Amino acid sequence: METHRFVADGRSIDAGVRDRIDALIDEGMTLFSEFDRSVRETSFHPFVAADYNVVLETLLSLRTPDRGRAPTFIELGSGHGVITIMADLLGFDAAGIELDASLVAVARDLAKRYESKARFVAGSYMPLGYRWKSPTGDSRMGTLGSGPSAYMELGRALDDFDIVYVYPWEGEAPIIRDLARRYANPRAKLVLMDAVVGVEIVNVK
Repeated sequence: METHRFVADGRSIDAGVRDRIDALIDEGMTLFSEFDRSVRETSFHPFVAADYNVVLETLLSLRTPDRGRAPTFIELGSGHGVITIMADLLGFDAAGIELDASLVAVARDLAKRYESKARFVAGSYMPLGYRWKSPTGDSRMGTLGSGPSAYMELGRALDDFDIVYVYPWEGEAPIIRDLARRYANPRAKLVLMDAVVGVEIVNVK
């Protein structure tokens, strides 16, 4: 029997994995619709779901041949965990950091139900001691919030990851770029999602 595969950018996914990812994306959009109605319609919350299919295409393009270990992936601001779980199902060693502990609980439950090894921790994705200052001297952090740094609980530092994915709000990308430049692995790829222009992949250094 022929196994049908989904192909993107010269890479493929086994049909069974593709089915799980499709179901995950559908459930993720349902979860966000409910969250939008129950939370975001009554008060501001910075979590907004990304275009999961666009991110899937991007993750496929970033998969690399086996180098003796799975490539490492971290999502900063992981929300319901859909993208981090998707990365795990594609073979990445994936983790997510999210400031809102209630969203982390949802992500952990979702990971269990999709038999994913993705890890999620609650806290800030800013390393201890990080301070932002723009070229004009502005130190405001926008919607990024504050809280205990999550890296100690995760047991990893930002520079342990090959791929760093973030969906920043408008105007916050310079903060993320500065964070990656100062703390990420120099050989890492920074993946920035933008609601208008789509995905941008940049070398950290």
